[in-house]
Amino acid sequence: MTKPDRGRKAAAPQAGAGTCDAIAILTPLLAERERTLGREHPDTLATRGNLANAYQAAGRSAEAIAILEPLLADRERVHGPEHPNTLRTRTNLAGAYQATGRHEDAIEMLEPLVAAHERTLGAEHQSTLASRFNLAGAYQAARRTQDAIEVLEPLVVDLEPKLGAEHQNTLRTRGNLAGAYHSAGRFQDAIAVLEPLVADLERILGPEHPDTLATRGNLANAYQSAGRIQASIDILEPLLADLERIVGP
Repeated sequence: MTKPDRGRKAAAPQAGAGTCDAIAILTPLLAERERTLGREHPDTLATRGNLANAYQAAGRSAEAIAILEPLLADRERVHGPEHPNTLRTRTNLAGAYQATGRHEDAIEMLEPLVAAHERTLGAEHQSTLASRFNLAGAYQAARRTQDAIEVLEPLVVDLEPKLGAEHQNTLRTRGNLAGAYHSAGRFQDAIAVLEPLVADLERILGPEHPDTLATRGNLANAYQSAGRIQASIDILEPLLADLERIVGP
């Protein structure tokens, strides 16, 4: 979910650099830029965002939030609420909230973000699709299952022609929709999604890929929840054998 902050002349860690090294570089750089350029200079704003991203990558989400909350306020004041840099910061703050279990706060960030992306970029733009996916995930984490379903159902429809039915993001969204159906007690709907999803994952990734194995287990659970015990057993017996061979007993 985290996106790099692309401010003018922003100093970001190079690919492959350790997050601890990035934090060690960006911390004094930010202090220097705030002293010489001010907190709201484009280069300073970008460096603040990059330092927050480094903290988030290091698993230090609370420190990322401490940077991102005032950064979002500054970006909204300097650039406006729908500037790409403002929207990027909103995305990253929502991700940090999610990482710390603050799901309702993430939803508060993501709902206007989806609306802004749809208004400025269109419902099928890559950034809009990503924000819709993130919002659905936040709804699911907050146990707002019906809200998640209302986002995921049209999202699957939009993803398939845009990315293809077998694209990783389409497959992941189908799996999330099945999980939301299961959580809502709509077991037959979950099965209707999971049966072709297992077949697609077996064909695309192979029967022993972790995603395929997990989805086979989810289908078995859906069968069991729907009272189709033998169908569940028919999946679980070979799944157990595969798991014992692949990951150990």
